[in-house]
Amino acid sequence: MERKAFEAWLDHISVTFLSLTDLQKNETLDHLIGLSGAAQLRHLSNNLETLLKRDFLRLLPLELSFYLLKWLDPQTLLTCCLVSKEWNKVISACLEVWQAACKNLGWQIDDSVQDASHWKKVYLKAILRMKQLEDHEAFETSSLIGHSARVYALYYKDGLLCTGSDDLSAKLWDVSTGQCIYGIQTHTCAAVKFDEQKLVTGSFDNTVACWEWSTGARTQHFRGHTGAVFSVDYNDELDILVSGSADFTVKVWALSTGVCLNTLTGHTEWVTKVVLQKCKVKSLMHSPGDYILLSADKYEIKIWPIGREINCRCLKTLTVSEDHSISLQPRLHFDGKYIVCSSAIGLYQWDFASYDVLRVIKPPEFANLSLLGFGDIFALLFDNHYLYIMDLRTEKLISRWPLPEYRKSKRGSSFLAGEISWLNGLDGQNDVGLVFATSMPDHSIHLVLWKEHG
Repeated sequence: MERKAFEAWLDHISVTFLSLTDLQKNETLDHLIGLSGAAQLRHLSNNLETLLKRDFLRLLPLELSFYLLKWLDPQTLLTCCLVSKEWNKVISACLEVWQAACKNLGWQIDDSVQDASHWKKVYLKAILRMKQLEDHEAFETSSLIGHSARVYALYYKDGLLCTGSDDLSAKLWDVSTGQCIYGIQTHTCAAVKFDEQKLVTGSFDNTVACWEWSTGARTQHFRGHTGAVFSVDYNDELDILVSGSADFTVKVWALSTGVCLNTLTGHTEWVTKVVLQKCKVKSLMHSPGDYILLSADKYEIKIWPIGREINCRCLKTLTVSEDHSISLQPRLHFDGKYIVCSSAIGLYQWDFASYDVLRVIKPPEFANLSLLGFGDIFALLFDNHYLYIMDLRTEKLISRWPLPEYRKSKRGSSFLAGEISWLNGLDGQNDVGLVFATSMPDHSIHLVLWKEHG
């Protein structure tokens, strides 16, 4: 058939085909397919794939593709990346999707990093770490051996762990290597805190002392308490040291001279924790940048203003029961914005600007959990048998790690958290080093450490 005659015939057939019902159209196509040879069927197959299997992700504008992708969960997106190179390229370029996926896992997001492929890689790393936590495979253990009597005092900072013992010594350990860097003769230590140059110890002999690491010399002796000193804190900028004691008082000292500047009274139980911290929020009683002293006993947390003007009066007393029917556990978290303390009925979180209780996190019925660390995303908790990680967004326990029979102490100072920046969100860099340390009945120190990424 000549071209002109074929085109006229095709126009006539097309008009007639369009006038048919759907059933008639289907019968017509079936008849034509039955008359077709291999070349026609191959042609039909190639064109049908193009018409029916439209790659919408490639055809849509990129902004609209990103909008649609945001409705899919990350695991589905990873599967979609396997469809084609084009799909992988589009999905891997969706910044918001991978940032949101990381954030949902409790990962910190640095908005200055605008490389979507970076956040996809971070997500893949994050999902592996979270699976390790769920499968109880994220940690490993180690021990420090060197003391010859019970270890009561522990303090951790920047990869270094200080231990104070009844063997009248204090040691400074490099956690990564397990090596003892310094070992000096002291008194019996109930509390320790250190920096690069010095060590401050609170003792069962009712005194506080300051020691020089390099020489082991005692550079200052703070006398005045009439009971054991369970907690110490200091600030070099203010030249202030504070101590909490079994004599129910908190004392404020001049760090450089050893002179007692003030004795704060009002507690009716042993003062087991004192914390010096810079305030980060504004209220009627304090401004950002003001130094605040918190002191805690079995039932109350007292808040004191403190600075270069030493005389201070208690700003507020926090308690979970007015009749002292519910006791507080001797662990206290204060970051300048929130106060968190564990009690017999759960974790209490107070807003420091208003002193209002923001929430009470009640543990599962079977658990009596104590606080180790508290952040924006995670909390680190423990009981007699396990170390726990709680996702604070859901208040669910997401991981646990078995603990040995450690030395129990009513004061709570024979165990502590290590690195805590990850509690504000993991970032792939901060899940390293020490997680938890506790003194053992054999005088060793049991360490729980992050396992390296596989």
